[in-house]
Amino acid sequence: MTGTDDRDSEDPNADRQYHLEVTADDVADSVLLPGNPDRVEKITAVWDAAETVAAHREYRTATGSYHETPISVTSTGIGGPSTAIALEELARVGCETFIRVGSCGTVDPDIAVGDLVITSGAMRQEGTSSEYIDETYPATADHEVVTALIAAAERLDHDYHVGTTLSTDSFYAGQARPGFEGYEAPGSDDLLATLKSANVANIEMEAATVLTLANLYGLRAGAVCTVYANRETGAFETVGESRAAETASLAVALLAEMDAAKREAGADRWHAGLTLE
Repeated sequence: MTGTDDRDSEDPNADRQYHLEVTADDVADSVLLPGNPDRVEKITAVWDAAETVAAHREYRTATGSYHETPISVTSTGIGGPSTAIALEELARVGCETFIRVGSCGTVDPDIAVGDLVITSGAMRQEGTSSEYIDETYPATADHEVVTALIAAAERLDHDYHVGTTLSTDSFYAGQARPGFEGYEAPGSDDLLATLKSANVANIEMEAATVLTLANLYGLRAGAVCTVYANRETGAFETVGESRAAETASLAVALLAEMDAAKREAGADRWHAGLTLE
C-alpha cells in the first residue's frame, strides 16, 4: 500500500504519523517512553549522541545511540489515551521494543524514594486498554525486557524492585488522594491498604496501556519508574530520575546483545542458557 507524506492526513498508512510527526527514517527499533516532554533531554543526556527529530503537542521525539546501539525516545504525555496514540504510531513506523520510563509512588515501606521499580505486570485500572480488549486480558511485561532491565540496574548498581504496578487514569481520586475541597472518591479509604496487602509495588498512569497494546500487537514492552513518593511513610522527593533513564537505555543495549545471541544460537526467545559477554 502506498503511503503519503501529507502532514494533514489522519491516514494510518501515511509515511509521516499524524500526531508524532515521525517517519520510519526518524526512529530506531527500540523506543523509551517518558510521559513528560522535558524528560526527553534528561534521557538523551546519558546517551552517546542524540538529535531531536520531531516535536508536536505533548509528543517530543529524539533519536541517537547508546553504547553504539540505535535508540529513540518519545514523550507520551500523561495517561493512557495519549500513550496509546504514541505506541500506535511508533508501531506503524516499525518500532518493536518499548520501555516506559517514568516516576511513581509506592505503598511498600521497604521501597525507598529514589529506588527503581521494574514492572512485571500491571493492574489495568486505566480505561484506555479496555477499549482494545476485555479487562481480563493480562498486562504483562515481556520477560526479555524485564531481564534486561534487571541486568542493567545490577550493572549500574541502582537499588531496584520487581513487581506488580497499578496504572490509573486519575492522579488524585484514582490514587486515593483528596480532590478539590477534600473530595474523596468512593473506596479511596481502603485503596492503599488493599494495594499493600496485594503486594503491589507501585502506582503510576501509563504502564498498563503500554503493556496491553504491546502484547496485542506482538511487540516487546516493559517499564521502569523512579519512586518519588512513598504513600505509606509519607516520604516525597523528586530524586533519582536519571537512574531510570540510565537503566532503560542500558537495557536497550543489552536487548540488542540478547537479540544477537538468539540469532547466533537459532533461538526464538532469550533464556538462561544463552549468555551475554
